Amino acid sequence: MAFALGLFAWVLSADAQQPRRVPLIGILSDESPSLGAKTFEAFAQGMRELGWVEGQNLSVERCYAAGNNESLLNLAGELVRRQPDVIFAVGTPAARAAKTATQTIPIVFARSADPIGFGLVPSLAHPDGNLTGLSDQMVETGAKRLEFLIVAVPEAKRVGVLWDRSFAPGGIGIGEIEQAAQSMNREVVPADVGVPDDFEAAVEALKARGASALMVVQGTIFSEHVQRLADLAAKARLPSMFPRREFVQAGGLMSFGPVDLYKFRRAAAYVDKILKGAKPADIPVEQPMKFEMVINLNTAKALGLTIPYTLLGRADEVIE
Repeated sequence: MAFALGLFAWVLSADAQQPRRVPLIGILSDESPSLGAKTFEAFAQGMRELGWVEGQNLSVERCYAAGNNESLLNLAGELVRRQPDVIFAVGTPAARAAKTATQTIPIVFARSADPIGFGLVPSLAHPDGNLTGLSDQMVETGAKRLEFLIVAVPEAKRVGVLWDRSFAPGGIGIGEIEQAAQSMNREVVPADVGVPDDFEAAVEALKARGASALMVVQGTIFSEHVQRLADLAAKARLPSMFPRREFVQAGGLMSFGPVDLYKFRRAAAYVDKILKGAKPADIPVEQPMKFEMVINLNTAKALGLTIPYTLLGRADEVIE
């Protein structure tokens, strides 16, 4: 009897000494490593607030496509072979690649323009399957960005729209903008690009076709070249509307869209729930809770524009 108790105590002691397995998070992103580092820091901050610290009780594997969406499937496959506890997919192309690579590993996506339209989930309230996350509503907000641009530049009858043909949501976004333009008695002049070397020729072509204002649709290729696009808009003297504040900080005229860093921090809450046992199918997809408008008055002055007070009053930040 004493031997049995001693053996039982030894087994308990041996089990107690076994190191706990540290959860592994796989990051799959369509961004470059440099841009992805900013995204990850916001996500990591959210994880730290929930008690998860890389190198202590959490391990992270990073895979960045650097705008080469064709490589995402291979990267997703490599990540799945590592058997992470959760995949955090940044961007619609990354989320689609992750979904193709696994139907069992939980996937949390962020910066997805249209999760239903691109087949990530059948419903925002009931995502089913192994995916959930945060929607950008970038497709739906295209009309709002056009509206704000027209308020700032009421004489703009033709609006040039630059979009990334390798970024699937861009094509859908163009359709929404064109539909909205009809109701505003405006004409949309679209131009698609595939590589950064296309930017200058595309902007010049829009100007030649009579565009007197410029909208840039969300796209990975644009996120990697913020300053270049802002400079091209200034060179062409086109009042510009962008989806993110970084473009306005670089010299663009306006931006309107969800707050990026906020949603990446929110994604941490999704990963935390899954690590604690929740299933993606039971966690509704979250729509943006925070939108922001940023206006650069220095750029407006350089273009000879007077921004209406009604628009300035709606701005979350005015750069002077």
